[in-house]
Amino acid sequence: MSFLHLILSNMRRKVVRTAFTLLSLFVSFVLFGFLMAVRAGFGVGVELAGIDRLVMLHKVSLIQPLPYAYLNRILADEDVEAVAHANWFGGIYQDPKNFFPQFAVNPEGYLDLYPEILLPDEQKEAWFRNRSGAIVGRTTADRFGWEVGDRIPLQGTIYRIPDGGPWEFTIEGIFDGRDSSTDTTPLLFHYKYLSETAGIPALIGWYIIRISDPARAAEIAERIDQKFANSSAETKTSTEKAFIQSFANQTGNISAIATGIAAVVFFTLLLVAGNTMAQSVRERTRELAVLKTLGFTGTQVMGLVLGESLLLAILGGGTGLLLITWLTHTFNLGGSLLPLLHVPPGAVVTGTILVFVIGLGTGALPALQALRLNIIDALGRRS
Repeated sequence: MSFLHLILSNMRRKVVRTAFTLLSLFVSFVLFGFLMAVRAGFGVGVELAGIDRLVMLHKVSLIQPLPYAYLNRILADEDVEAVAHANWFGGIYQDPKNFFPQFAVNPEGYLDLYPEILLPDEQKEAWFRNRSGAIVGRTTADRFGWEVGDRIPLQGTIYRIPDGGPWEFTIEGIFDGRDSSTDTTPLLFHYKYLSETAGIPALIGWYIIRISDPARAAEIAERIDQKFANSSAETKTSTEKAFIQSFANQTGNISAIATGIAAVVFFTLLLVAGNTMAQSVRERTRELAVLKTLGFTGTQVMGLVLGESLLLAILGGGTGLLLITWLTHTFNLGGSLLPLLHVPPGAVVTGTILVFVIGLGTGALPALQALRLNIIDALGRRS
């Protein structure tokens, strides 16, 4: 009789209890995977931020614009290699629930600063030529069924057309990301189209600056801000990573919250599963003694107990981890809020380790009791 057959036989003794133990493990690891995906989703922009990019904002607030005239003064700095700019548009497509980011940018400069945006050359040139053209990320294009050549109306909220009608953009290109973690949800269009159509002065939401030496980012940022000190629009320049992190922090420390919840879940799971295994071994005390009488060593009996707890953890926890990983990579579970909701490879590795830790941890004490089991005492107990 094989060890696996003995383990499976023991698991079938109390089918309901085994099923609920597997279910608790399954749900716990699904929750773990989802929490790690949410944690990664909120931090993905931070991790992908270019180390050589700075972001310049108005010193008072992001909603305060900056003069277009700052562009040449920024470029005049010896450590600045390129500059792009962007404005948040905030348009509505059909329904306010259909949220996705839209930015008015200088096309050539913006694509130069963000090489992770992959767009075919012919689509890129078509966008450059068409003042009312736009490009959109693959995620949003697939979400709404958009194709190249489609006319997309957006109702302005911040910027409005004088006659009150909707803004219309022609989709000239659909871009992909350099890797799966690149944000492919924004719609990008010409800043000049925004400025001229809305009849607004040349004002910029924020500047993106590529510098020559990322190691001196703080020094360069401070020097650039000094150029505009005591002006009517003072600036605050920081690394792109710090800029994105400031937005993430507005929702709270998501990383700490997700980690804390996961820790509580697994601590509770360890207690519940450990108690289940201990109860199972107590019920089989005389059977384990019989096995020792038949020639099974203490180590072999201990292996049976550990094998059972490991198999439960692998079947329950492993299945849950695999399922949530597949779901987040196949479907957009994060909706428009977290379109990049994926369980990261590091979390999969951590989850796999936790499966074995819980399997060994919950079976350790019962296995030790089985190892030290005295045959005479065990056979003398009442069942």
